Formats: sequence, C-alpha cells, structure tokens
Amino acid sequence: MSNDTALRGRTALVTGATSGIGKAVARNLARQGAEVVLHGRDRDRGEALVKELAAEGGDVRFIAADLTDAEDTLRLAAEAGEIDILVNSAGVYEFAPTPATDSDAFDRHFAVNARAPFLLVGALAPGMVRREYGSIVLVGSSAAHRPAPVGSAYGASKAAAELLTRHWATEFGASGIRVNTVSPGPVRTEGTVAMLGDNAEVMNRTNVRGKVGEPEESAEIVSFLAGPASSYVNGAVLIADGGELSALPA
Repeated sequence: MSNDTALRGRTALVTGATSGIGKAVARNLARQGAEVVLHGRDRDRGEALVKELAAEGGDVRFIAADLTDAEDTLRLAAEAGEIDILVNSAGVYEFAPTPATDSDAFDRHFAVNARAPFLLVGALAPGMVRREYGSIVLVGSSAAHRPAPVGSAYGASKAAAELLTRHWATEFGASGIRVNTVSPGPVRTEGTVAMLGDNAEVMNRTNVRGKVGEPEESAEIVSFLAGPASSYVNGAVLIADGGELSALPA
C-alpha cells in the first residue's frame, strides 16, 4: 500500500468510507498525506474509523449523511468544505429480479449510485474549477456492462454513473479537473459476504484468475486515479475485474 506524501496539502471526501472499498480508499489517501473527510451513515462506525486512521497518523474527520436524501447529500458537501479529491464510493446493491424490484428499491439505487454523485459534483466541482485543480473518481461496477439475470436496477444505476463520468470529464476537463471511474468485478466486502452467505465463494469463479477481488486492490486503482500519477487520464472507465469469463464454469 502507498505510503508516500503525493497528496499532502490536498483534501479528499470519500463517501461510503466506513466499509469495503471506501474504507480501503480512505486509508490509502490518508497514508499519502491527504486530509480525508470520511462519510458514512453510521456515526459510531465513522468515529471508530477516525480513531483507527488517526492512530496510523492520518488527518481525518467524519460526517454522517443519508445519501438517499438529496438535502442531506447537499449538507454533506457544505460541511465537507473545499475538496480537491472526491471519491464516490458509497453504493446500494440489491440483486433482485425486475418483478421483485419495487419503485422504492429502484429509486434507492439511483439516489445513492447516481444522484448523490451528481449532487456532490455539482456542489464541489465549482470550487475545484476556481482552484484549477481537482480529481473526481467514481466506484462503478462490472454490472454496468455485464448483464445478468438479476440486479437490473443496480446495473442501470452504475451505467448512469459511467455516462456521468464522461460528461463531467468533458464539462470540467479544460479547468484542470479530471473525472474517472474504476469498474470492479465482484469484491469481497462485508456487504457481499452477508448477501451471499454460504455461497460467497462462488465469487472466486467470476474471473479468469479464479480469485475474487479484495477491497485493497480496487482502492489502489482509485488512489492512482485520484493522484498526480494519472495526470493524463480523464474520462476513463478502468475495468478491474480480474479478467472477464465468457461464462461461469460449471
């Protein structure tokens, strides 16, 4: 894991920072010298993470917000202040068939996976433009481009995020703002293991290397896209799925 000071003097906001990929991203950015604003829904988990990362030398603080609520999302942006790096990692994923997905579930996917990044970029990108510096990274999903018999609302919301990435790269690129997405395949997180239960090991069979992704692997890519080493990368959707299988093995 990176331990340099490439991001010293920069402030990052990481949504969904209390678990999974978001937590690994927050740790990486803090270790590279960034001041990190952690976001999550659970204040107790957030404060525990603040203590954990502070003990490692990180400069971090936590803001609780509900990204299904537009006003609360805008409050998060206001309380975060001037942000140089925005990582939209928070996500909702419910892999249900279309007939079993009601309007509330559909709206929840788009509220968190697409609308929240839209509102945060709308609130925070103007400050980046004034400073002529900024990096915005979205955590997408292979579900945006690999159809499955379940999870249509999730896949559609992540496809929307990919398209927003390309629009924003065009809209803000001339002002020195880069916008990119990392698109992981299945990743072993608390959420995916809880959802799959005893079937969690099936994730190992989803790519050619035969091993499910780990949060730290995706976080390293996010950190690359967020930092100066990727200065010539803008509007990209970086696929990180371990190598696509044409079909799952029997």
